[in-house]
Amino acid sequence: MVVKALILLLAATLSRSVPFPEKEKNPDYWRNQAQDTLKSALKLQDLNTNIAKNVIMFLGDGMGVPTVTAARILKGQLAGQPGEETQLEMDKFPHVALSKTYNTNAQVSDSAGTATAYLCGVKANEGTVGVNAAAVRGQCNTSKGNEVESILKWAKQAGKSVGVVTTTRVNHATPSAAYAHCVNRDWFSDNEMPREAVEQGCKDIAWQLMQNVPNIDVIMGGGRKYMYPKNTPDVEYPKDEKANGTRLDGLNLTKVWLEKKPASKVTRYVWNRDQLMALRPAEVDYLLGLFEPVDMHYELERDQSMDPSLPEMVEVAIKMLKRNPQGFFLLVEGGRIDHGHHEGKAKQALHEAVQMDIAIGLAGELTREEDTLTVVTADHSHVFTFGGYTHRGNPIFGLAPTLSDVDKKPFTSILYGNGPGFKMVDGSRENVSTVDFTHSNYLAQSAVPLRMETHGGEDVAVFAKGPMAHLLHGVHEQNYIPHVMAYASCIGQNQNHCKSGGAHHGSAASLTLMSAVLSILCLHFLF
Repeated sequence: MVVKALILLLAATLSRSVPFPEKEKNPDYWRNQAQDTLKSALKLQDLNTNIAKNVIMFLGDGMGVPTVTAARILKGQLAGQPGEETQLEMDKFPHVALSKTYNTNAQVSDSAGTATAYLCGVKANEGTVGVNAAAVRGQCNTSKGNEVESILKWAKQAGKSVGVVTTTRVNHATPSAAYAHCVNRDWFSDNEMPREAVEQGCKDIAWQLMQNVPNIDVIMGGGRKYMYPKNTPDVEYPKDEKANGTRLDGLNLTKVWLEKKPASKVTRYVWNRDQLMALRPAEVDYLLGLFEPVDMHYELERDQSMDPSLPEMVEVAIKMLKRNPQGFFLLVEGGRIDHGHHEGKAKQALHEAVQMDIAIGLAGELTREEDTLTVVTADHSHVFTFGGYTHRGNPIFGLAPTLSDVDKKPFTSILYGNGPGFKMVDGSRENVSTVDFTHSNYLAQSAVPLRMETHGGEDVAVFAKGPMAHLLHGVHEQNYIPHVMAYASCIGQNQNHCKSGGAHHGSAASLTLMSAVLSILCLHFLF
């Protein structure tokens, strides 16, 4: 009876699968699709070698290749399609590379050392931001002299507008590498720092956000509690002591931020969605938006009356930054993809990835590929996978089509190598038919029990479009990425190709043709 019930459960799950379109039975459909793709590929021989006026970097924290594929299927299924044939916005980018994500001292990396690589151009130790590999995590006295600058700072020094948008804390690992130099990614405020580090002169990350790169034009995300004196009640959650301010130095950094801005500029601090949506981006010069005490809520749990979505934040940011005739650099992090995976909540993670993809599409509508380099990548992967020989259109959060041939129990297509989803019942694997495995906070089963699932060590994808996007190709060290972005936009250390003020040097074929023309002209005047 039990086995029969399980078979019925599997049949019910599969019956919810979306069948593939009838047109796919016709081989001409696939041949025509391939020919259309070939025509598009052939056009890529005409490389975009313009100077990138703008650079947008989308960082999906923890968005490994399995996450990209699963998010693609989810996006399609949310639209009523089978899902596998769907295109993410990043799928449409013409150039793709792989990035090696290891840290200098770690085979499987963390988000801090990787952020230093793809923002500052040098590989670093895990747990450190904005410092090179000579700096040791937690040792303040190894900081001085080992600081490295980010592409955000290079862009600001070149006269561009700059911005940081994240769904985590604005002083979390990814965004902090854009402006901070810190040997411990967890020093959000001075409250988290050891006394020795404070006495040696090290500064917390929130303080550095206000001081290190003057006048960052747009800052949006969470992390409000680290900006206020200890025990200051939060404006949104005044009765929640965990949301209270944490600073021991007594500073109100939002006030410091406002006071440091030029009186001639329009400066706004906002803490909820209504305030953000009421702004007129064309009339605001500097914006600080802190929407939660710590990280922002998952999209599936977001209070739409209080917190903006990632696409909404990105839209405001671009509309503000693009007013600068010299262009802009914008870092956008879909940071809670990572958190969903760590918690074993695949549904949360994948919905976060879809939200970031929506933001990528919106950014494309607000800019031009001719003068805007857009790069989408991840800092690292996770031990997340999906499989089980599922049928076409199988719900991405659904079951595999057969029972385990060992314990005779069903299993979900999505699984983790390790994490909090490991559970034994009466000495054997939990029977997923007894729980709601489609719930937003369902913990997908894992092979090894851990309180928090770990990162994965494999390469991650880099998607690129716009000026010089073709330089992101093949397999690269992660620290190569900001050097490409800087080269494309004529900022940073390598600007020899920009001296003419026009477009980049042409292709080898163009140079050969020019050389031949010059040779003919020389012969003409000689004879």
